[in-house]
Amino acid sequence: MFGRLLLLFILVPIAELYLFMTLGDWLGVPKTIAIIIITAFIGAALTKSQGRLAMQKFKQATGEGRMPHKEAMDGILILIAGAVLLTPGFLTDTVGFLLLIPPVRALIRDRFAEGLKSRIKVVTPGFQPPEEQPPSKLDDGNVIDV
Repeated sequence: MFGRLLLLFILVPIAELYLFMTLGDWLGVPKTIAIIIITAFIGAALTKSQGRLAMQKFKQATGEGRMPHKEAMDGILILIAGAVLLTPGFLTDTVGFLLLIPPVRALIRDRFAEGLKSRIKVVTPGFQPPEEQPPSKLDDGNVIDV
């Protein structure tokens, strides 16, 4: 995991610098800087509106007594989108704007949930399936274990 993060923190800035230099040569420095600033403002506004919508859905789910796992994950992905949109760069802006699109966010959320399902085991305290329960010598059927 650490190796992947290190690679990410090295390769992303290199790719961003390459894009800055390439687009700066093609468009010119002032236009390139203007695009970066404009995408930051647009990204912040979209993040705010999407975050507000996710919060409303979260409150609605809890109000209905449902577990708001999808809404919470959407909120986390929107937070990540906001962070990468405020980071200057074309590659990070692309990732941020993609995370703000609800179908893309749902795809990532579902993929992440599938990955977690194989790693998480839910255990209910005190419950053992019948085949795993140890035989009891004292249980005559009248004992209630609390």
